[in-house]
Amino acid sequence: MGRRSTRMAIKNFSLLFLVFLLLSLLPLPAVRAQPFPGDEGDGISIPNGADVDRAASDLNAGDLNIGDSAGDLNAGDSTSDINSGESAGDINAGDVASDDMPSGGEWLMLQQSIGISAMHMQLLPGDMLVIFDRTDFGPSNISLPDGRCRRDPSDTALKNDCTAHSVLFNISSASFRPLNILTDTWCSSGSLLPNGSLLQTGGFNDGDRVARIFDPFSTAGDWIELPGYLSARRWYASNQLLPDGSVIIIGGRRQFNYEFFPRRDHSGEDPLVRFDFLLETRDGNVENNLYPFLHLLPDGNLFIFANTGAVILDASANAIVRTLPRMPDGVPRSYPSSGSSVLLALRLPNPSPEILICGGAPRGSFEAALNGTFFPAARTCGRISPTAAEPVWAMEEMPMERVMGDMVLLPTGDVLIVNGAAMGTAGWELARRPVTSPLLYRSDSPEGGRFTVLTGSPTPRLYHATAVLDSYGRVIVGGSNPHISYKFFNVTYPTELSVEAFLPPYMDSSLAALRPRIAGDGSAAAAEMRYGEKLGVRFTVGMYRGSEAVEVVLVAPAFVTHTVGMNQRAVVLPATGVTEVDPSMHEMEVVGPPAPEVAPPGYYLMFVVHAGVPSEGVWVRVNAG
Repeated sequence: MGRRSTRMAIKNFSLLFLVFLLLSLLPLPAVRAQPFPGDEGDGISIPNGADVDRAASDLNAGDLNIGDSAGDLNAGDSTSDINSGESAGDINAGDVASDDMPSGGEWLMLQQSIGISAMHMQLLPGDMLVIFDRTDFGPSNISLPDGRCRRDPSDTALKNDCTAHSVLFNISSASFRPLNILTDTWCSSGSLLPNGSLLQTGGFNDGDRVARIFDPFSTAGDWIELPGYLSARRWYASNQLLPDGSVIIIGGRRQFNYEFFPRRDHSGEDPLVRFDFLLETRDGNVENNLYPFLHLLPDGNLFIFANTGAVILDASANAIVRTLPRMPDGVPRSYPSSGSSVLLALRLPNPSPEILICGGAPRGSFEAALNGTFFPAARTCGRISPTAAEPVWAMEEMPMERVMGDMVLLPTGDVLIVNGAAMGTAGWELARRPVTSPLLYRSDSPEGGRFTVLTGSPTPRLYHATAVLDSYGRVIVGGSNPHISYKFFNVTYPTELSVEAFLPPYMDSSLAALRPRIAGDGSAAAAEMRYGEKLGVRFTVGMYRGSEAVEVVLVAPAFVTHTVGMNQRAVVLPATGVTEVDPSMHEMEVVGPPAPEVAPPGYYLMFVVHAGVPSEGVWVRVNAG
């Protein structure tokens, strides 16, 4: 190449580099919400992302308690990049070896932007996801339809807001539309009610005593708010659906009590029930007991875990009936130390409940992170049978440290652990080293061989990320916003508006012949399932392995936020003889759950699992008839 050619090449390269640099400085491009099939119009415009990078000082400091909570704006919170000497590298599957599964799973990007960050997520009957963030940070990246605006004089950031902070997402088409939330839903809780509606409770500021309903079957198709319905402010509280169809709402910032939805009529008595366990498990201003873990046990009592302690509550008598041993390693597991928990799959006819709690942050992590020091997260898990004669925590180790991980029950009875970080804690800018590889926990495998590291995501998901199971058997993952406002540039971990799907190894194409399909012309589609009664289920499968390889599993969809999967539940049903209808079609009878203590009334996804490979789920409604 001659000198002239060389100079020309350098000049062209310089021009290309300059163009690339200029493009990288531009704000995020505007996108349009995709209308649902049948919706009128051609989408909703989304305002420019550059408008939402608001300073923390835009919030009214009088509305926040400086230094009191990881969720608050703290004077010591850092918005700088990683300190020199720290590793910004993600932890992924390349760091730890996997076993000989057909694959480590696969990631699919469903939407690059839904206009909001998915702080809260719930799958609804009909395969819609209702997703929402908070309202007090300024505009989102998706407009309300028809020029509507939310006018809220008490909002701490934007009193006239023409953007949406909630969307309805169609998992089949990946289309979405904006929803209208009127009051602040920051760090709230929720439960799917027996009729399929989502009850959402609490939040911040003007939303902390509000109950909200989203009815997936309503033609209105938007949020209904019940101002002042709650008897106490519920910010960082947890919910659990009870056998009678009511919901218990426990805790929250400085709330050492619980209440019920609907309110229980006790002839004018205080609707709040004092609960000193939350006061006893509080670590001063750091707390470490927010968003307590709640699990309904098959005897109707409630397992409650906060910080390192656990009790069993009889909610009908408002009495603690058992105090369980503290988790022995002393690592806090509740917000802001933010581990996660699940009630492992209940296998009928004799369910023996076991609780698994994984991850968290050592004591002192929150205070250290405020000062720029990020402790390694916990890599331990604790597993306990709370109703055993002598319950004991069995401790296990994950292949890597993790805080802010989400635990998702799969139709196989296994657990997927996804999202989070290897250093730091929950809170604004308080975590480092994203853990991008999910873990598969096989609950029935021998101890020491239960964890497998799966394929990593290209997208770090830290504080305010979420993950839920969908009817395809995928895990939908969204959110991650470690900042007090939406920030896309000049930060280590930008705000994430995308939604991905993780396909677990059982969805590998090499297993297609083993994958069953629930017959659409049978009674199982949109079926009513009654307690203790039989239901016929037909399914097709390419390569049948015999009746001993078949299970039917009900999965209650979780309300997910802040690493807590509220109301998440899996029940393996007894199945009687599988008969062949034709060479590819089989039929069996399953027996419904024996009582609402085992499976509270409401909507579940029903999966047929054959040789460890689940079908797509169909919605069934479990009720007393």
